[in-house]
Amino acid sequence: MYASIRDGSLLHAGYRTIAEGLHDLGLSAVELDVNRQCAVNALTLPGATFSLTSETSRKHLKTHLEENSVRVSAFLLANNFNADDLDREVDWCAQAINAAGDLGIQAVRIDSAMRGERELSLHTRIERFIGGITRVLDATGSSGVALGIENHGSCSNDRRFLDAVLDGVNSSRLGLTMDTGNFYWYGYPLDEVYEILEHFAPKAKHTHVKNINFPEADRARQRDPGWKYGEYVCPIPDGDIDVGRVVGFLKAAGYDGDLCIEDESLGRFSEPERRQVLRRDVECVKRLVVGGR
Repeated sequence: MYASIRDGSLLHAGYRTIAEGLHDLGLSAVELDVNRQCAVNALTLPGATFSLTSETSRKHLKTHLEENSVRVSAFLLANNFNADDLDREVDWCAQAINAAGDLGIQAVRIDSAMRGERELSLHTRIERFIGGITRVLDATGSSGVALGIENHGSCSNDRRFLDAVLDGVNSSRLGLTMDTGNFYWYGYPLDEVYEILEHFAPKAKHTHVKNINFPEADRARQRDPGWKYGEYVCPIPDGDIDVGRVVGFLKAAGYDGDLCIEDESLGRFSEPERRQVLRRDVECVKRLVVGGR
């Protein structure tokens, strides 16, 4: 295992560039968001991007990463398999996944949330997601890049949805971007959160690491999705979830990918404080990688 961080977390902390943030935090791995033009942020020039749509641009990106000694732990896609133009959605996903393969990137985060999902039955959501992800897998059939569905959003943290999709597709390339905080965000009691995370650990292809610190009286009860999240989301070392225990589940399952920091508490702090929060997050995650608490 190794520590990484989302590019968005670095920029939210006020770093001028991704490279500046990685250097300050002592990290060498980052998850890069892929925009709708199929481009990713450059490491060293604010606002600059590299397109993933041409072989030449991908080669330039690879050189850029090597020159800065940076590894991309995953690409992040915010796909929508309930889109009106599903062909376009599939093509965009496939292009990013094939680019990841060319660049030696091992995983791509797949969004489980879909537009209008709250109005859809569980059965319909499962069917539509399976239809979309199956087309993406077929379109990238020669790729070895793993696809990690994130437990994300108001409907897709439902363990029934995730189990049904994984069982229905039954592909060795498909698993989870296992988010350590989102099942707790969804409202599951803390003991059940651990049971769910252990259940899905063998399916992990990538991770997002975050934490929440609810009042003690609310930890063991079922809550509404997103209940007071903005008030209680917190730095990784300060939350209710024993991330070391979760890392133990992953290690027992043979997971050897990244632990990607996605601290959504940064907005609660001033800009100088945000950087200190991330330094503490990095220290915590690095300690967990080598087996400490």
